[in-house]
Parts: sequence; C-alpha cells; structure tokens
Amino acid sequence: MGAPGPLNLITDVAGLRVGHAVDEKVRTGVTVILPDNRAACSVDVRGGGSGTRETDLLRPEAAMPAVDALCLSGGSAFGLDSASGAMQWLVERGRGFGVRGHVVPIVPAAILFDLANGGDKAWGREPPYRQLGYAACEVATAGDFALGNIGAGFGAMAGRLKGGLGSASWQEEDGLVVAALVAANPVGSVLTPGNGAFWAAPFEQGDEFGGLGAAPDAEIALGIAAECRIARPAPAGHMGGHVGGHTCIGVVATNATFDKSALRQVAVMAHDGLARAIRPVHTPMDGDTIFALATATWQDRGDAAGRDWQIARTGSIAADCMARAVARAVWSAEPLGELDSARGLLRRQQEEKR
Repeated sequence: MGAPGPLNLITDVAGLRVGHAVDEKVRTGVTVILPDNRAACSVDVRGGGSGTRETDLLRPEAAMPAVDALCLSGGSAFGLDSASGAMQWLVERGRGFGVRGHVVPIVPAAILFDLANGGDKAWGREPPYRQLGYAACEVATAGDFALGNIGAGFGAMAGRLKGGLGSASWQEEDGLVVAALVAANPVGSVLTPGNGAFWAAPFEQGDEFGGLGAAPDAEIALGIAAECRIARPAPAGHMGGHVGGHTCIGVVATNATFDKSALRQVAVMAHDGLARAIRPVHTPMDGDTIFALATATWQDRGDAAGRDWQIARTGSIAADCMARAVARAVWSAEPLGELDSARGLLRRQQEEKR
C-alpha cells in the first residue's frame, strides 16, 4: 500500500530539483530536472516524430554511467539548444563528467512541437532556448512548483485543448518513491468522446484533476472504436486544429538504486501511462520520449533475486504516475490564445446540463 507523496510532484523523490523558464512572447518554455548528484538514467522513445539529444549515451551498453541534468523543451528542434544553456550553468559550478582535466556535463534533452501555437517565432539569429535552459537551472528548487502553463508545457497543446506541464508521485510504505513529470502535448485527446471525463480517471488520487469520475462504459467503447479517427490538419495559419507535430516528453524518477539497464525497463513500462491517458498515442506525428532516472537515495533490503520484481514494481507505479501527470497537466492548464482549457470546456458543459 502507499499514497501520493507530500507534494504529489517529482520533487518528492529525494535528490531532485526542478526549474522552469518561459518566454511568453514566443509562447514556449524549458523545464530542467537537476539531480543533486550525478544520476543513472535511461530513455525510451516512441512515435514517429521524436527530437532528442545525447540519448545514445543512455543505452545500457554505453560507457557513460550517469547524467548531470535533463532538459525538456518546447521549440521543436530549436529547443534542443536548451541543453547547451544547462551545460554552461553546470560548467560554471564544476559539475559534470571529469575527463583529462576537463569537466563535461552530460545533459540529455527532448523537445516537443509548439511552433504553431500563435507565438512570435521571429527570434532572429538566436532562438531563446539556450538562455531558457540556463535560466531554468538558476531557479531549480527541491520543493513545490506550479503545473499547467509553465516550463516546457507553456505553449503545449493537447489535441484541440491547451496542454501543459504535469507531475504526480507515489510513496510505498517501505520507502520506495516513484514519480513522473510530463509536458503533455499529444495529438490525441486526454478526454473521452463526451468530454466529461479524463481517460486517466481510474488512476486519479483524490480530486487531483477535478474528481470528475470515469466515463460511462458506452462512452469508453465509442472512444476505443474511434481512437484512430483524429482530426486532419487545419489549413495553414489556423492553430486550433493543428496536428502536424506534437509529442509528450517526460521523466519518471525513483529513489531506488538502479543502473541504466534497469531504468531502461522502467522507461519502457512508463509509456503505458501515456496509453492510459491519451487516445490515440505514439502516432506518426508524436515523438513521445520518457527518461527514467534514479537518485539512489533509498536501498532495497531484498536480495539480488528480487531485482526483477523491484524493477517491475517501479515500472508499474511509474506508468500510473505518468497517466496521472498527463491529466494533471491538462487540468491545470490555462487558456492561451485560441486554445481553450479543459477546465473551461468542462465548466461550460456542466452549466449547459443544468
């Protein structure tokens, strides 16, 4: 048995800090996950439109054992430069991988597509992402942080609604903590066809994303039957129905002591959380990327024979946390430009039924 952590955020995992920076004019942002110490990390990438940096180093057979930070960014491929800003911040503090008298910070990154959200993308010779990556490190904290229109989720879209940044955590009685953070920007919908419930409703803890309850069985069946009939891209220049490029990018983290091989399996399982919260998911227009990171601040007392069970337990919890984080991201989001919020849509529908 267990329960959400005190903050119900990824910072419930001891040894993690999270920072955000946004550019409101551009309608974009960056989120940095900053471990207090170098941490083991792996990744799993799905969908047909991914954008990543330094992920080859996270393969189990690669020599690099740990990372210094992770960057999640808007901006499509331009956003990958956010990792350069985080690297500069780390270098100034002597943090990174030591090699022949030099310090090289290892900062994998993933990006989502938010170029069509109506912001001013005429940034000239230098996109803002390097500066945003540095700024996010400057304000990284181990405590509470906002959800919704913040960091990498600032300019995100979720189907035809405003997407955002979400997080959720879970703490087991024996001390294991697992948590997720996601910038939710999917092509698919997080709401059932009647728009009265979240697909992730069966996993909700309390009323963390509205307490609306699950959809009727008939509505769920309708959604399953129709999940591939998503909207076609709207004409050029129209934002509301655009599905030309999206992506959910996120991190699952644990205080367990895992190596990259174990974390790769956790990242694979965590993608089930996206499938529980979004329909359809992992489409050709998505580049869904989930990092898995371990701070090794808690040691399982079991023997080596229980390692696979511990990985499976962690991955299962991570998937549930990811589903909850997606719904919290969209529930917490505020309208932006033409994009309506889920809360606004649901409120109007409730009023119409009265």
